[in-house]
Amino acid sequence: MTISENGVVSRRLASLDALRGADLFWILGGHAIVSALATSTGWGPLVWVEQQCHHVEWHGFHFYDLIFPLFLFLAGVSMPLSFAKRIEQGATRRALTLHAMKRGLILVLLGLVCNGLFAFDFENLRCASVLARIGLAWMLAAFLVIWFPPRIQVAWFVGILLGYWAVLALVPVPDTGVASFEPGQTFTDWIDRQFLPGVLHEGNRDPEGLLSTLPAICTALAGVFAGRWLIQKGTSENLRVVGLIVAGGVALALAAAWDQVFPINKKLWTSSFVLCCAGWSLIFLAIFYWVIDVRGWKAWSKPFVVFGANSITIYMLNVFVDFSKISELLIGENVPSYLHPVFLPLGALFLKWVLLDWMYRRRIFLRI
Repeated sequence: MTISENGVVSRRLASLDALRGADLFWILGGHAIVSALATSTGWGPLVWVEQQCHHVEWHGFHFYDLIFPLFLFLAGVSMPLSFAKRIEQGATRRALTLHAMKRGLILVLLGLVCNGLFAFDFENLRCASVLARIGLAWMLAAFLVIWFPPRIQVAWFVGILLGYWAVLALVPVPDTGVASFEPGQTFTDWIDRQFLPGVLHEGNRDPEGLLSTLPAICTALAGVFAGRWLIQKGTSENLRVVGLIVAGGVALALAAAWDQVFPINKKLWTSSFVLCCAGWSLIFLAIFYWVIDVRGWKAWSKPFVVFGANSITIYMLNVFVDFSKISELLIGENVPSYLHPVFLPLGALFLKWVLLDWMYRRRIFLRI
């Protein structure tokens, strides 16, 4: 990484693409590979990793719960870098706002496409999605970054987290007359039943619903704060790393304390969950930044960079292309059947990487 005289990063941080790719690795095939190896070997560390590769059903946290928020956090990290470049090129606030709105709404549309928009079965269409959550949360965070100074952004961050806690903890749910954190009985769930169009992912509730998008804005803002720290003028690279780790530790401590009264919960995207994910995201970002951008140890990260550089492309392809079926056709009888549980997902992952590596070598990046 190099920084110009005005403190703006002059080229893309390799660590961001690498960490984004490492994040995607788990949903693109890493989980299936680890699961097969853990089952076949029974090796303790692999069994533990496989146990962490499942979402917690309600309250609690597994590292698999970090995949989605880490992606949104990294989108926030990129924001100060990309906005600084656009401003250098003469972009106005209005232009940045329109860009953010366009990007956010395109992600919402892509989420609808993934949910079956073109089947035209609108009665059974789910409108909420992972991509819609990323698009809306990133867009609203971008508005705050564009129109408010950093201290006001911090005030919004704190205010949203405290306000969301107050609503869920104190406001009686009209259906029951009491505030609750139980599945289907929260104020968040009631809002979605009343106002979220389409079917809900879990019948009477949706983990990517309306009200829980508000604290997701804070996940993106946490990334914005980290990105701004990384391009802080006059700050040494080692100090940036230390700052990220210290901030991550503080966030984890606050999350653990808040968890006692407002449980860490991905499906509600609780304020304590925001802080927990921000803490781990900051620590992982510090590690990747130090290893790749500070020390220059990049060779090992190339496979992850390839995934991360075209993240939306592979996310969409993973929905519509059956790479597992292609892998099965290619491997077929060439590999003993008892090795299929490992080689089939490994082959599917390799096919995805080959395609993205071809795009990467030709500098084809499909970004919104």
